[in-house]
Amino acid sequence: MAQVTFELTGMHCASCVRSVERVMEQTPGVAAYQVNLANRQLRVTYDGDLIHQRQLQQALDQAGYGATEITAASSSEQPLPVFTPKFLVCAVASSLLFVGSVPMMTGLALPASLMVFQEPWVQFALTLPVMVWGGSGFYHGAIAAWKRRTATMDTLVALGTSAAFLFSVGMTLWADQGEHPHGAMPPLYYEVAAIVITLVLLGQQLEARARRRTTAALRELIALQPLTARVIRDQREEIVPLEQIQVGDRLRVKPGETIPLDGQIEQGHTSIDESMISGESLPVDKGPGDEVIGATLNQTGSVVMVVTRIGSETVLAQIIELVESAQASKPPIQQIGDQITAWFVPVVLAIALLTLITWLLFSGNVAMAMTTSVSVLIIACPCALGLATPTSIMVATGQAAKQGILVKTAASLEYAATIQTIVFDKTGTLTLGAPSVTTFLTQLPGAQGELELLRLAASVEQQSEHPLAQAIVTYAQNQEQTWPPVEQFQAIPGHGVTGTVQDQRIQVGTLRWLAQSDIPIESWRSRAADLAAQGHTVVAIARNQQIQGLFALADTVKPSAAAAIRTLKIMGIQIVMLTGDNATSAQAIAQTLGIDTVIAEVTPAEKAATIQDLQRDGRVAFVGDGINDAPALAQADVGIAIGTGTDVAIAASDLTLMTGDLGGVVAALGLSRATLNNIRQNLFFAFVYNTLGIPLAAGLFYPLAGWLLNPIFAGAAMALSSISVVSNALRLYRYRI
Repeated sequence: MAQVTFELTGMHCASCVRSVERVMEQTPGVAAYQVNLANRQLRVTYDGDLIHQRQLQQALDQAGYGATEITAASSSEQPLPVFTPKFLVCAVASSLLFVGSVPMMTGLALPASLMVFQEPWVQFALTLPVMVWGGSGFYHGAIAAWKRRTATMDTLVALGTSAAFLFSVGMTLWADQGEHPHGAMPPLYYEVAAIVITLVLLGQQLEARARRRTTAALRELIALQPLTARVIRDQREEIVPLEQIQVGDRLRVKPGETIPLDGQIEQGHTSIDESMISGESLPVDKGPGDEVIGATLNQTGSVVMVVTRIGSETVLAQIIELVESAQASKPPIQQIGDQITAWFVPVVLAIALLTLITWLLFSGNVAMAMTTSVSVLIIACPCALGLATPTSIMVATGQAAKQGILVKTAASLEYAATIQTIVFDKTGTLTLGAPSVTTFLTQLPGAQGELELLRLAASVEQQSEHPLAQAIVTYAQNQEQTWPPVEQFQAIPGHGVTGTVQDQRIQVGTLRWLAQSDIPIESWRSRAADLAAQGHTVVAIARNQQIQGLFALADTVKPSAAAAIRTLKIMGIQIVMLTGDNATSAQAIAQTLGIDTVIAEVTPAEKAATIQDLQRDGRVAFVGDGINDAPALAQADVGIAIGTGTDVAIAASDLTLMTGDLGGVVAALGLSRATLNNIRQNLFFAFVYNTLGIPLAAGLFYPLAGWLLNPIFAGAAMALSSISVVSNALRLYRYRI
């Protein structure tokens, strides 16, 4: 399968989106597609053996939509001009036409120098370039829609302005024949046709500038990657374009420079600011063997790195791909707008025709009938309806990515906003995922004796690769201990280790194993039982057949866990811990964090089944990081993977936190709620706008609001509605994650 992204021209409203979707549905070889009105883009997955990219473009062109492929070279957006030449010409012509229409609208006389703009043929000459040049896009779109037996915003604008223009041309011809009283001017609506087109163009231009801000976060991510890198070749350093870098190349990165690509440090030590990728504010210390991410900032040291990933395989490229995909996807709430759009334009056409007939029958006023019907056509354009959802999604997903939260689909955001229960895995999610020494007990007198015993234990444990052994060694290192060499080292799997240190036999392991070695354990049994009851793993140390100390080890909770759990409870969310660990350890961690519901000693398959049981009472999110969490992540309504976890877990999730900070869970749910509220506000505004606007334009409240019947006001209102929806979506930038 091949994939291509097109930038579309001629797509203005929700009806246009449906037209593009219909073209894709009817094109053989198209496997999937995503249409985004907010950024005017179409992403297509297609079978290259059945259809060529050029044929896709031809199908879109026949439907009235220009399609230009978006490539890496063309993806950088250029600054938008304040006003285009087309708009400026239309604005000047419309201004002069407005001056000429003042006498008809107000009854006031113009100065002699301006009376020329009252002349019908002068108004015709001013309107013609606006219709031909300014309105060409609308008319081409309307003709293409007519060929497809459908109707779009272009249809409404084209019909409305054409009706006003052709009516005025008829009146001009009638006036030119002299069949009107001396000094009287026929009713002309040239200014309506010209000003409506000008206002719609202005609205589209302002809307485009506002829409461009919705992709600001994504453009900032794209801009993070440098254009060049310093490559070490044949003992020389040279700066080359990034596209020439290959996997395995060695790069020099100096302090203050951006890491060009993903790789591994070969030489040097430094601290790296990864906030632009992960949202983590504190720099991370890196040394030989550590992974580095492209687009992060090298702060303190000069390092040599080996490139491990380039192009689309880099973390930054995958983040950008994920964000773009999420921005193009549709949340379920958008189905409301799609369903309405399917019949909206045909209904508007029917209302406009009914308005025309009603005014003609009951008033006999041709001018009023035409004015109201044109106003209905202009004011009812479903632009705001089509922009209501995608603009909010684009802002939200871009902001989330900047803060280290990756959203896979727009539906994930909507579902996250309605979560009632969050289920947390324990190890590696609520805890650090590695044991550490919490207590060291001895019966030896004085601190010196305690340190001596710790040194002996660490001497033996450093020979072992077991996680508990490494935790004891780390604890000893934190006490600034050094230790003598070990002889006759032996590891007994499942029990412990033994060795000779300075002619003393040292054993470190379980009490049961020591008892089997004929070492008395009774005096330590109660203290070991108390520690085990608190969820600790107990390791004893014996010297020359006598137990002299106990280590209590536990997987400690993450610093961010307690605050995150408290906040989620305040948000009204039920918290559950689901783990494969033993119940005692799980209960100890849960008690520390204030989690009331604990389900322990479950298999990966049982985790998924437990999620399914909880879903009977409402939507459930699961937060995990391991391979064994993948089934539960996939089963949950929203799977949230800790980015420090496995690739399998991340692939199965809906949201990914680039760091292990559980504050990201709170942020993700908060942002999702804010986004859903924003979408609802946009949809409400769009619905209310059309619900009130169409009756007003049809003259339902005439003469109380007779001045609103002018199509010029309808055009201004239509343009303002789209700008308002986009501006409301931009308020999500104020949300602080």
